Amino acid sequence: MSSSRLVTIDCDYLGPGVAAAYLRVEGDEAAFVETNTTHAVPRLLAALAREGLAPEAVRWVIVTHVHLDHAGGASALLAALPNATVLAHPRAARHLVDPSKLVKSAEAVYGAARFAELYGTIQPIDASRVRSLEDHAVVSLGSATLSFVHTRGHANHHFIVLDPAREAVFTGDTFGLVYPRLQRGRRLAFPSTSPTDFDAEAAHASIDVVLRSGARRAALTHFGEIEDLDVVASALHRWIDLSAALVDAAVALAPAEAEPMIRAALEKEMERAAGDAGISLDAEDLALLELDLALNAQGLAYVASKRRA
Repeated sequence: MSSSRLVTIDCDYLGPGVAAAYLRVEGDEAAFVETNTTHAVPRLLAALAREGLAPEAVRWVIVTHVHLDHAGGASALLAALPNATVLAHPRAARHLVDPSKLVKSAEAVYGAARFAELYGTIQPIDASRVRSLEDHAVVSLGSATLSFVHTRGHANHHFIVLDPAREAVFTGDTFGLVYPRLQRGRRLAFPSTSPTDFDAEAAHASIDVVLRSGARRAALTHFGEIEDLDVVASALHRWIDLSAALVDAAVALAPAEAEPMIRAALEKEMERAAGDAGISLDAEDLALLELDLALNAQGLAYVASKRRA
C-alpha cells in the first residue's frame, strides 16, 4: 500500500453521493479533511482502520468551515483520535470551542428532533485541541505540506487546503457542488449560495484562486475528486453572475415576493444547465436538488433583504 494516498469517504448525508470526507495519508501520519456529522464518525474511523492505521496516527482534523455538514462531527471524531488537533479558520475556531450558537440556530430552523436526526450531539472541543490558521498558513503531514488559503464568498470563515504533493486542492464549498448522480452527460456543477454571508464578488475571486492554485485536481465536499477544473469554474461563474443579478432584482421587491422569484429563476436555470449537460432531470434528481435550490434562494433573498434595509 502506498505511503501517500487519499481516501474518499461517502458520509451518506441525506443519502449517498451528497457529502464526502477525506482521509489523507502521508507516511505514518494521517489527516481527515471534513468530518460531516456525528453520525458519519463511524464511517471515518472504519476508513482509517481499512487503511491499516490506528487512531493515534491521525495528526490533523481539518474543517473548511463550520457549517454542520462539514464540521458537525468534529467533536465526536476528536474524542476517538487522541493525538489529533483541529485546524480551522480563525472565525470558525471559536464555534468549535463553543458550538452553542451554531446548535441553537440550527435547532431553531430544524427543531430539536430533526436536528438530532441530522447532526447528532455536538460537544465543545477543548481550546487546546483547536488551532486557528491565518491566510497562507502551512502545516506538515509526514513528508508533505498542506497550505491554507482563506476563500470568502460562500462563507466568511472558509478556507481551502492546497496539497502540492498530490497536485490537489480540497475546496469545501468554494468550488461548488458536483453530485455524481447528475453527471450522466456533460459536467453539471452549481454553487452553494445558502449562507447569510454570500458575496458574489468574493465567490468569483475564490473560484479563481482555486484555478490559479496549480492543482490538477480538486476534492469537493459535495462530491468527490474532479480534474476538469476549468469547466467547473466556467459553470460556477455563470451561476454566480445570475445569483448577483437576482439579488439586485430582489431588492426592489417586497420581502414576500423576493424568495419565490429567486427560487423560480434558479429552477429555470437548473433546467437550462441540465439541458446543456445533455440530461433530463427526473424525479430523483429533483428530490436531490430540492434542498439546495431552497437554501440558495433563501440565502440570496437574505442578502437582498440586508441591502434593502
